Amino acid sequence: MNTVPLVDLSLQHAQVAEEIEEGFAEVLAAGDFVGGKAVAAFEQEYAEFAAARHCVGVGNGTDALEMALRAVGVAAGDEVVVPANTFIATAEAVVRLGAVPVFVDVDDDALLVDPARVEEALTGRTRAVIPVDLYGQVAPFEQLPRALAERGIAVIEDGAQSQGATRHGRAAGTFGRVAATSFYPGKNLGAYGDAGAVLTDDDEVAAAVRLLGAHGSPAKYQHVAFGFNSRLDTLQAVVLRAKLRRLPRWNDQRRAAAGVYDELLAGTGGVRPPVTLAGNEHVWHLYVVRVDRRDEVLARLHAEGVGAGIHYPVPVHLTAAMARYGPGAGACPVAERAAGEILSLPLFPGITRAQQERVVEVLAAALRGA
Repeated sequence: MNTVPLVDLSLQHAQVAEEIEEGFAEVLAAGDFVGGKAVAAFEQEYAEFAAARHCVGVGNGTDALEMALRAVGVAAGDEVVVPANTFIATAEAVVRLGAVPVFVDVDDDALLVDPARVEEALTGRTRAVIPVDLYGQVAPFEQLPRALAERGIAVIEDGAQSQGATRHGRAAGTFGRVAATSFYPGKNLGAYGDAGAVLTDDDEVAAAVRLLGAHGSPAKYQHVAFGFNSRLDTLQAVVLRAKLRRLPRWNDQRRAAAGVYDELLAGTGGVRPPVTLAGNEHVWHLYVVRVDRRDEVLARLHAEGVGAGIHYPVPVHLTAAMARYGPGAGACPVAERAAGEILSLPLFPGITRAQQERVVEVLAAALRGA
């Protein structure tokens, strides 16, 4: 069978394997396992890449979100506005610190947070808003309500899917007061396990995040705040440094592959292609189309060896985990409708045109019912 995987990480690994092996050997020889030189080097390099003043490496993207929330003063009982169309970690981080997620709908084109719905959701208890850079493009931050700044409501960017993206020339990770990102293996910049980071231009926020991730300890056995253990692993920093050097080229390859899909799908009926907002430079973490009979189409793709996926099949407010907080079915109609239509096609650096032609061939046949 002519198979096409949803993601093929082996292609990236082949390009960095030797450099990573050398880096691992250096760490092992030095016993430099926690807070090592590679961590400091990566933090500086990623901050420069994202045009941010500070990058603080942490254990994973969910921790990064929670630590960002805590660092700007969000506390138990506060409300935090989040889009319904996102990975559950966005809301999970809010709940973990005892705050309340308030779910809002997304726009019907890019499926990014709808600024008008954000404004409607604001109350006297709102302390933060988390717009999500979804699928590889930055949310429309400049369209968020002006009342946020006036009321001291923090804007926290969830940039887990937008490493290298820009909006109106401004880099992802620099919108709002603080941003969180994930280096989960499948991300545009992925580690060999879990890893994450917080980005900010605010010295106090950066210091607070670093303190939180080290058991609230500025020095050994001095604990001035209640924190937890969430630090970027030194070996993962070695991987991320090697991959960061290649990220611009890999993102270019993603853009080229997205262009091929745009071309191939232009004559394919029954497919709603993805939309890039004006002013955005997309990095195509995912290439998400919308189709009718999605589950039937997905089953046909899988049967033919095409590794398509769904990101995400259930809006967060309708998941069992968020039933206590979710407003129920019908509250976010765009996200709810899109959840039954969205389909992620295979896309990764190194995907070939022949592979993409195979994907579209099978997709077109499935849509025709052939």
